Amino acid sequence: MATTFEGLKSDEAGLIPAIVQDVNSGRVLMLGYQDRQAFERTLATGRVWFYSRSRQRLWQKGEASGNELRVRQVLTDCDGDAVLILAEPAGPTCHTGAESCFFNRISGPEDEWLPLTRVSEALFRVILDRQENPRPESYVSTLLAGGIDRVAQKVGEEATETVIAAKNDDREALIRELADLWFHSLVLLAARGLRPADVWAELARRHAARPRRPEPGQNGV
Repeated sequence: MATTFEGLKSDEAGLIPAIVQDVNSGRVLMLGYQDRQAFERTLATGRVWFYSRSRQRLWQKGEASGNELRVRQVLTDCDGDAVLILAEPAGPTCHTGAESCFFNRISGPEDEWLPLTRVSEALFRVILDRQENPRPESYVSTLLAGGIDRVAQKVGEEATETVIAAKNDDREALIRELADLWFHSLVLLAARGLRPADVWAELARRHAARPRRPEPGQNGV
């Protein structure tokens, strides 16, 4: 396993492709190239650096716009000829102002297609919009207007219906009720000024603190 740039398979110019992926949404944000210095600065500073082939110099992503990429993890592929950087973006990654540089559709449906990992993120943005720009015909706007007690009550109702569906061994009903519970939980987050990322961070903390796999011969959970 390569742990230094010298252990990677760079091209004849000493460059290796570096793909950046949003650590929270899973969306691919951009592709750039790194030489040894860019690779080492990325590891040392916790910010993504590239080597510009057109300008022939090092540059930090966001050095002009402020939309830097904060490194969370750096991986290489099985052959050591590409780098994957999981990062948290401070703003839109593309110079056009788009979230990702990959937005030109070549094939597939014209309607926006969301990977399952991004559905809650997109849904939460809609909930925030209904909160900030209330609409009289919107269920979410009406629910939020009822205050925290009303929102919390709905979460409790959906949790009860989820339990009933589970005890009835009704698979389809359980899926529907869980969807309702998760949806209203997102509304509750918005009502309290929280975000899904706050919950993911807590789950990540618990995952990191989990007991490690015991060595052979040791007892473990």
